Amino acid sequence: MKTPPTFRWLALGACGAALLAASPTPASAQATASAAAGGAYQIYVSNERSGDVTVIDGADFKAVATIAVGKRPRGLHASPDGKTVYVALSGTPIQAPPQLDAHGNPILRKVGDDDDDSDVKSDKAADGIGFVDVAQRKFLRKISSGSDPEEFALSADGKELYVSNEDVGTASAFNIADGKVEHIIAVGREPEGAGTSPDGKVFYITCEAGGEVFAIDAKSYKVLGHFTVNPRPRSIDFLPDGSRAFVPSESTGELNVIDTATYKVQDTIKLPENTRPMEVRLAPGGKTIYVSGGRSGTVVALDAKTYAVIGNIKVGTRPWGMAISPDGKYLFTANGPSNDVSVVDLGAGKEVTRVKAGGSPWGVAIVPNAK
Repeated sequence: MKTPPTFRWLALGACGAALLAASPTPASAQATASAAAGGAYQIYVSNERSGDVTVIDGADFKAVATIAVGKRPRGLHASPDGKTVYVALSGTPIQAPPQLDAHGNPILRKVGDDDDDSDVKSDKAADGIGFVDVAQRKFLRKISSGSDPEEFALSADGKELYVSNEDVGTASAFNIADGKVEHIIAVGREPEGAGTSPDGKVFYITCEAGGEVFAIDAKSYKVLGHFTVNPRPRSIDFLPDGSRAFVPSESTGELNVIDTATYKVQDTIKLPENTRPMEVRLAPGGKTIYVSGGRSGTVVALDAKTYAVIGNIKVGTRPWGMAISPDGKYLFTANGPSNDVSVVDLGAGKEVTRVKAGGSPWGVAIVPNAK
C-alpha cells in the first residue's frame, strides 16, 4: 500500500486555510461573472427521497426547475447530444445507513443475516430508466432496465446503457432505441458503480458488498477481468488515455489505482483521516483526481501523476454524487442529508455557494445548453 507524501494544500490562488472553511460563503460577484461567461450548461441533480430532479442554471447557480420522475432516482447521465437525461429509478425502499465500528467503518452485512433486507417488499413496477426531455424540462417515460437499477454508464456511441442491478447481482446492457435489455451479465453482490473506458471497448461494474470489480467487453459482454478491492467501491473513473482507472473503497478510506491493461490493482492510496470516498471524477485534461468524501463532508483532490493529496475542500453534509463543469472551473457535489448542492470554485479551492435541491440529492450530471 502506498501512502501519499505529507499532506499539501492546493495552491491555486487561495490560502490553505480557506480549503477547510467550515461553512459556505455567498457566491462572489467575480465567481458569478465567471460562471456567466462560461456557464453554457445546466446541472441536473437526482433527489433520492423526493422522487424528482432539480435543474440548476450553470450561469448563476440558481435552481430553475424541479421535475418529478418516479421512485428513488439515483444515477443520472445526459445523452451525447444533450437532448435527454436518463435517470435510474427504483422501487426498492431506502434502507438506513450501516452501523459503524469503533474505527468509523461501516459494518457489512452477511448473506443470511436477519437484517440482510431479504424480506424488504419492493415495488418492482417502479424500477427502470427514466427519460427526461431537456428542452421541455419534462419527464417523458420510464422503461424497464432490469431489477433495482442504481447507477449506469453510457456506451461510447450513446446507444446503450450499462446498468448495475443492485438487488439481483447483475449488470444489464440496455438498448436505448428499442428500450430493451439485450444482455444480462452476472457480477458480484450489490453492484453499484458503472463506468465506460475512454475508448468505449470495456465497461466496469463495481460491487459494494465484497469489493469485487468486473471489466466487461462492450461487444461480446464477456468478463475480461475480475479483481477485488477493499469493501464498498462506489464508483470508477479513468485517465483520458484509459491507461489507469480509479476506484474508491468507502469502508477503508482508500483510492485504488487500476492498471487497465492487466485488470489489476497497481496502487492503493490512503486518503485523509475520516474520508469515506464515494464518487471519483477526473478533471478535464486528467491532471487532478477529485473524490467526494462522504461522511467527512469534504472533496479530496489528488495529483493524477504522483497520487499526492493536494487539497481537502469542505462542502456540504455527506457529499455523494459529483460532477465538474466542462471548462474545469467548478465542481458540484450532491449533499444528501443537507438537501443541497455545493458549488466549488476549483481555482480558489473552496466552496462558494450552496443551492437548495430536493430530498436527499444523490447524483449530478452536466448538460450543455441547447445552441
